[in-house]
Amino acid sequence: MKQVSIVDYDCGNLRSVAQAFEHCGARVSLAQDAADIAAAERLVLPGVGAFATAMNRLAERDLVGALQDFAATGRPFMGICLGMQLLFESSQEFGRHPGLGLIPGHVVPIARRQDNGERRKIPHIGWAGLRSARADGWSGSLLEGLAEGSAMYFVHSFVGNPADPAHRLADVDYDGALLSAAVSRDNVTGTQFHPEKSGPLGLRILRRFIEI
Repeated sequence: MKQVSIVDYDCGNLRSVAQAFEHCGARVSLAQDAADIAAAERLVLPGVGAFATAMNRLAERDLVGALQDFAATGRPFMGICLGMQLLFESSQEFGRHPGLGLIPGHVVPIARRQDNGERRKIPHIGWAGLRSARADGWSGSLLEGLAEGSAMYFVHSFVGNPADPAHRLADVDYDGALLSAAVSRDNVTGTQFHPEKSGPLGLRILRRFIEI
């Protein structure tokens, strides 16, 4: 049975993520300190709430360097929702705050106005279909096998913008704004949507993570 470690830092929806991975056949454990992270086979960084609060809690537990070191090992590393945003260099949420720096780029607010001047509802909540952001599609990624337009569940007001377009894996159109929905760099993948809340297709992504 494949093992998945979920980072426990009091900022994540651990229960639903753990249950989803267990449903997919993984043996789940919680990574609460640097030693747990170093020993992980596969690592998941979930997250809900504010960027700065999450980074502060990681720092208080001395986990920032441990997460960066884990990413450097080449083992599978996945960030979910706020966990995806933490992968970036910084965020503009309530000021400017440094992130883990694993994906070059920055987290910015979703624009509150559409091109026609109408207000865009913030936060973005609900189901939306994924668009491939790469010419070669999703081959070799966690999204491999999904059809264009596969719907996932989103809840967010900020979005990560990769500096390198090659790190942009999938997008979603929200009232005319093209938002990054998934990012990937080497062994590190982030999903802005919640796979654990996205039904059978979301579980398919988690199974892919277990299998790689």
